[in-house]
Amino acid sequence: MAQLLENYALGRWTAGSGDQHELYDASTGEVVAIADGEGLDFAAMLDYGRRVGNPVLRRMTFHERGRMLKALALHLDSKKEDFYTLSYRSGATRADSWIDIEGGIGNLFANASLRRKFPDTPFYAESDPIALSKAGNFMGHHLMVPKEGVAVHINAYNFPIWGMLEKIAVNLLAGMPAIVKPALPSAYLTEAVVREIIRSGILPEGALQLVVGTGHGLLEHVTYQDVVTFTGSAETGRKLKGHSRILAESVPFNMEADSLNAAVLGPDAVPGTVEFDLFIKEVRKEMTAKAGQKCTAIRRIIVPENLVEDVQIALGKALAQTTVGHPQAEGVRMGALAGLDQVKRVREQVQRLAQNTPIVYGDLDNVQVIGGDCKTGAFMSPIVLLNSEPFKFTDSHEIEAFGPVSTLMPYKNVGEAIELANMGRGSLVCSVATNSPATATEFVLGAATHHGRILVLNGEVAKESTGHGSPLPLLVHGGPGRAGGGQEMGGLRGVEHFMQRVAIQGSPSMITAITQVYQPKAKQIEKDKHPFQHYFEELEIGQTYTTHRHTVSEADITNFAQVSGDNFYAHVDATSLDGTLFTGRVAHGYYVLSKAAGMFVDPRKGPVLLNYGLDECRFTKPVYPGMTIGVKLTVKEKIAQEKRDADDVAKGIVRWLVDVSDETGETVAVATILTMVKKKDQE
Repeated sequence: MAQLLENYALGRWTAGSGDQHELYDASTGEVVAIADGEGLDFAAMLDYGRRVGNPVLRRMTFHERGRMLKALALHLDSKKEDFYTLSYRSGATRADSWIDIEGGIGNLFANASLRRKFPDTPFYAESDPIALSKAGNFMGHHLMVPKEGVAVHINAYNFPIWGMLEKIAVNLLAGMPAIVKPALPSAYLTEAVVREIIRSGILPEGALQLVVGTGHGLLEHVTYQDVVTFTGSAETGRKLKGHSRILAESVPFNMEADSLNAAVLGPDAVPGTVEFDLFIKEVRKEMTAKAGQKCTAIRRIIVPENLVEDVQIALGKALAQTTVGHPQAEGVRMGALAGLDQVKRVREQVQRLAQNTPIVYGDLDNVQVIGGDCKTGAFMSPIVLLNSEPFKFTDSHEIEAFGPVSTLMPYKNVGEAIELANMGRGSLVCSVATNSPATATEFVLGAATHHGRILVLNGEVAKESTGHGSPLPLLVHGGPGRAGGGQEMGGLRGVEHFMQRVAIQGSPSMITAITQVYQPKAKQIEKDKHPFQHYFEELEIGQTYTTHRHTVSEADITNFAQVSGDNFYAHVDATSLDGTLFTGRVAHGYYVLSKAAGMFVDPRKGPVLLNYGLDECRFTKPVYPGMTIGVKLTVKEKIAQEKRDADDVAKGIVRWLVDVSDETGETVAVATILTMVKKKDQE
């Protein structure tokens, strides 16, 4: 019997109570599951997420949320073979499923590691402080805090696992719960993964809910504290974006729509070059992976007019090696589309395109299938069309056949290639295969305004490139215009979509207290013990140590030049200073910093384990012989570190502000150094 899918709402699994939707095996046409998301109280679900899940996540620090994501990734990775078995039902081969399953789990791992870019707090201070007064006693800063709502994710059918995991990884790291609404055809895969997530007990209650039906009415209850994301067709996305509730509440709406992505062959990438071969391989892969059902798939193949025939022949040979059939049948490289309805839609779009751009490879009516039947399974041949006049016949830039379909078209020069790529009116990604820096620069700068991501493909990146069609967690995924105008993922940028930016104003001491990062001119705390003798927990933000002072001599400069080997003329030759900025021999900047370290370091053994590095350093005023310098060392920020194992030392990183001043009180050098400091509590 077909599995009856359940929704996860209000902390429990529950069946729907309305119209049931049959979900089919893409390769055999058998009913594999029944989805019903009707009868759910969406207002209550959103309230539950805001009231139960949100407060817990908001209280957690970025590091705690990141460790939670890592634990979840490890758990799902241990269960992935179960997901592979189920994924074959969607028509996906093992390689296709790898993108969906392990790509999604990889997103969890990547965002878990991203926690190290954030402080060990529930919020963070963004960018640099802003001085708002001459004396420096009134300042501003920007703070990022988690929103108090729920992230509502409306996902597409082509990536039922990756589509969910890449989105919730970001909202959970930001501190927001989510409600996931997968597309119906493959909702059984999303439900299986959510069941495993809930079973693991890793996420706090209310952090994740699931709707397996149509979700009609869900957006009626969102508020300005919520965030809505959509992945799917541009037409559906525009309707949702214009929903009265979205507009009335100014709900942030992130849209990622299918687009007519292009791959461009550079003029230098002629047959016989590495770049030509890479181009053919990339186009074939993007036409056939997931049977072309990828929002990043290559829909337009733009090549120099003198190479059209070469590309057509080479691509035809590559596609001829692509065997079509049941994803579990031996030797199959391309599986089925999502279902027979999807095959019908793709055929209709191809027929529209073929009115002016003939099919030069493939057959809409015939395809040899291994281990399957075209009558019951959603199989079709890869199709290549030829548009010899792409500026005249513009359907190629307007109609998308969401399957293994692409159109070949010529260009005369790089300027034309850019124009053709941009005629897609906004795309998620495009590629240019070239080994010419001039061509790459011209193309990228010309096409950047119309694309969310551009891959420059040549022999140097061949072994390591993740390819045209692979969105990456630390890069933005989205595009302008037709592509939806949104951005997903993107590392820190992605996290910010689920947080509220607020400008705060006040005194440096107040801003220090709020941000937990020391601000210049804030009150400082002096203690009777050297700060290097304090354990990590004992150190306070703003705690300061003032050193003794030292008068710089010519001998200091000469000795440092000999030790360092830095004999730059300004330090060693007083006769070469005419026309320079200096009035005499000047101390090396690194001497000033080294001397400062010698002055503020406590030589005794203590909780400081090691010097961890230098974040920033500026030399703001020349130091001449006879000038006297001193140092103020201030605790700027503290970042706790997790223990790698039971035997590891419990510790944290302390960022120190080093302010070196002369006898007039003016700053001559400023730096941020880092030390690793042992914790008193080793549990």
